[in-house]
Amino acid sequence: MSARAHQPVAVISGGNGGLGRALAAGLRAQGWRLHLIDRHFDAAQDAPDQQLHRCDLTDAAAREACFARILARDPRLDLVIYNAGITQIGPVEALAETTHRQVFEVNYFAACAMARAFLPTLRQSRGTHLAISSVAGFAPLYQRAAYAGSKHALDGFFKCLRAEEARHGVRVQIAAPSFIATNPGRPETTAEGIARPGSAPDGVDYMSPEAAAAQILRGLARGHAMIPVGRVARLAWWLNRAAPGLMHRAMMRSVARSRTC
Repeated sequence: MSARAHQPVAVISGGNGGLGRALAAGLRAQGWRLHLIDRHFDAAQDAPDQQLHRCDLTDAAAREACFARILARDPRLDLVIYNAGITQIGPVEALAETTHRQVFEVNYFAACAMARAFLPTLRQSRGTHLAISSVAGFAPLYQRAAYAGSKHALDGFFKCLRAEEARHGVRVQIAAPSFIATNPGRPETTAEGIARPGSAPDGVDYMSPEAAAAQILRGLARGHAMIPVGRVARLAWWLNRAAPGLMHRAMMRSVARSRTC
């Protein structure tokens, strides 16, 4: 049997982002073959162990064609990482419905469609779904209502998927990073507050994409159902479980401090 047949295969959405590139580098170093999906790619190139797929995952026809190309090349997949996402910064009173829906289309609905498309092949391989959520997926985050809402929804979807797929031997894991410096110095790109991930000026204790990817891949290998990523995420995870009221007060104190800076 060829060496290719033994090589594990992963798909990563948001493959051109800082975290997507770092996850790809980490998996390639472990011998994985990759399919990266993104709307555009900067310097990355196709390679024997890395295929690039330019696709807007909010376009139903485009994503179906993209998924079909991936499965035609690799009918067996071992890991799918749902990493594509955007953030939105601003108060609820200024949140337009179109903006709210845009965040959900990218962060939630595209991931759901991707999970359904790759469900059969992951069942065959007894593989893994890995959703990249956020600390905002389980805790409140100031002026991130659309983003936090989409990540709460993402968490709920993949937790339900975990319950359904357990009988097929499929793992469903969720990684929850805090602030990752994937686009430092590149803040909001639209008047509606839509921003590049990792570009927010009010982030706390930013970590590098490489450090975040290392923690995520370590949690992936250990089979952790939830992978809090970074000191802020770990503290928030435990504090929110033990004392949600205290977690809320801590967030409000952080907001008050940021307003006085």
